[in-house]
Amino acid sequence: DVQLVESGGVSVQAGGSLTLSCAVSGLTDRHNCMGWFRQVPGKEREGVAAISTGGGSTFYADSVQGRFTISEASARNTIYLQMNSLRPEDTAMYYCAANTRYSGSWCSRIWESEYSYWGQGTQVTVS
Repeated sequence: DVQLVESGGVSVQAGGSLTLSCAVSGLTDRHNCMGWFRQVPGKEREGVAAISTGGGSTFYADSVQGRFTISEASARNTIYLQMNSLRPEDTAMYYCAANTRYSGSWCSRIWESEYSYWGQGTQVTVS
């Protein structure tokens, strides 16, 4: 079974930094799209960053471009989201997700509908 487990969500002050981790297990192909999404109550889930694992291409939503960095540690089966210059509007539940149908430039489509596997989420609060 595919399992994604997020960690690292905490409360931070505006302007601060935070790194989220996603431990991945059960994927049979190392070439996938791995994404980070966020959601606040009453709003749709927003794709913020994605990486083509095994290739390293990264993609970002405009709202986080230049502030967030997605990366992978393939040996540890872990995906990271480094978040800098945090703003109150970054407050959300953050989810890690896997899209096993595509890789490479297709990962630029950070759409919820493209992702089949999801973690349980980790809360980030910026005040």
